[in-house]
Amino acid sequence: MHRLSALVVCSAITTTAPAAVISVTDAAGAPLGSAMVTQSVANPAPKDTSDHGYQQPGRAHITEAEATAFTGKTGTAQLPDRQGELHYRVRKPGYQDAEIRATAGQAAIKITLNAETDPLKLAEAKPANAWLGALQIGDARSKQHFQMQCGFCHQQGSAFTRAERSPEEWRKTIARMIRYGSRLPTDLQQSLPEKLSAGYRHLRENPQLVQGGATWESDLDKVAITEWPIGNAMSQTHDMLLAANKMVYVADNIQDRLYEIDPATGAVTVYKIPHRPDDNPGGLIAGRLKDFPSHDSTSNAHSLAESARDGHIFITPSAQRRLVEFDPVKKKFVLHEIGGGFYPHTIRIDVRDNVWFTLALSNQVAKFDRAAQKFTLYDLPTRSLKEKLTVSSIGVLFKLIGWGLPLSNWMPVDWAASGTPLPYGIDVTPDGAVWFARLHAQDIGRIDPASGKITMIPAPFIGPRRLRADADGNLWIVAFAESKIARYSPATGKFSLFDLPVLPKGSETPYSLNVDKKRGIVWVNGNQSDALYGFDIKTETWRTIPLPRRTTFTRDIEIAEDGTLYTSNSNFPSWHIEGGQPTLIRIQQK
Repeated sequence: MHRLSALVVCSAITTTAPAAVISVTDAAGAPLGSAMVTQSVANPAPKDTSDHGYQQPGRAHITEAEATAFTGKTGTAQLPDRQGELHYRVRKPGYQDAEIRATAGQAAIKITLNAETDPLKLAEAKPANAWLGALQIGDARSKQHFQMQCGFCHQQGSAFTRAERSPEEWRKTIARMIRYGSRLPTDLQQSLPEKLSAGYRHLRENPQLVQGGATWESDLDKVAITEWPIGNAMSQTHDMLLAANKMVYVADNIQDRLYEIDPATGAVTVYKIPHRPDDNPGGLIAGRLKDFPSHDSTSNAHSLAESARDGHIFITPSAQRRLVEFDPVKKKFVLHEIGGGFYPHTIRIDVRDNVWFTLALSNQVAKFDRAAQKFTLYDLPTRSLKEKLTVSSIGVLFKLIGWGLPLSNWMPVDWAASGTPLPYGIDVTPDGAVWFARLHAQDIGRIDPASGKITMIPAPFIGPRRLRADADGNLWIVAFAESKIARYSPATGKFSLFDLPVLPKGSETPYSLNVDKKRGIVWVNGNQSDALYGFDIKTETWRTIPLPRRTTFTRDIEIAEDGTLYTSNSNFPSWHIEGGQPTLIRIQQK
């Protein structure tokens, strides 16, 4: 099994910085292993918020990173001793959090954790998946559809979502989520308000029922995590990209900003994605965010991919019929109009420098031939006449919604989410074939780039969301509603399913994954459990890495040549995140 290293490097800190040794014991003085120690600057410099709450575009700003390490069997962890006063938070399941400030140069820090005995506080300290797993709202089918449609962009069971709400408040919340894009069946829209109100109240009154969560393994002292704050509580830091220039780029979906982070220095530079003069706020889906407190978007920057030929970065703007191209050297944007389709989504680039992306709401896959500067749209099969009519009318429907007609709330939704098959994830296998997954249609598909032939394959699970190919050309797919990942072998046509290592079983909603082809590990986003999961393809064993912030909802994973992982906290809205701050997250390993 591949293990993670104890290397800890923070932005703007050299590896020669003296180490602070943090010793963690229980109340009896016994050392505590696998305690999470998070270090931050106690008095950080003021942020640049001069551009409507964000830093000025084009100007690099050094951010104060947070560093996290875990104690080993001796109860000690080491973190760089940065200049100035530092703040430490120590966290371990079953214990109360402890916080301490250390003066500049204080090299030895001792912290005692007291066992938590209050059943409610023990439950409140557990990740959202423990609450979601314990929530009773009906049969297994209802629970899976609830998890898929009500955990689409944020955790379900977090402190915010499990708070006291009356059935009427839940009814209004569900109506708003339907307008945002949830395809919760009409039957559940009507029955869930009472069940959610009563179900979460029952758990708060009986906290001993909340069990499970992510496992904190005994060798976590080999894990080092660094977090850089990006955006603010009104951001939605969506997908990200580790580029060949060693920079990490993160798209802010509802603020139309692109963050460039230099992990070596902690420098963050913001670039604003340009708008056309006739672009409306919210773009082509203006009615979706009409009640959101603050957004500066006509494009909705979504996913990113880099050309191996010239390093240009391509971004899908989900609220427009266009493709965005960014030159990271000249810092220039180019907007390419597609001329059709709706909701550009996940994006990849093949070895011929063709840009492929899904068009989620028009049920298509698009190809942009860079040499010819030409788009080709591939129409995917529909499941019914109703779906065909809905897909063909999607642009008109969203225009009416933008005018204020609540069509999403008026139109009934069946259990198959007919009308929105939702082509979502996409990837290119080593043989050049283009594969995609359709979240609501429960299938995956293959496009032969040479002939344009489309082949559809039913998936034996609910919610195929995003997928990636491994070094052998097998596809790895998240089963979003079933807390599993799937392997599909194009050679044999067979699926294999693997449960994520969470308790309660089935309580996770993995959004995405990526494959470390060099080491043979599939890394999976743990959206409800504040964790990442590594699956060793050869041994079929799991590794769990808990992440520092509660309410960490991640949508993408990037893998560096040395195995270092990057992801970003993308819970929407971001004010649900512990501290209200989205971050770029780095996990170092060897």
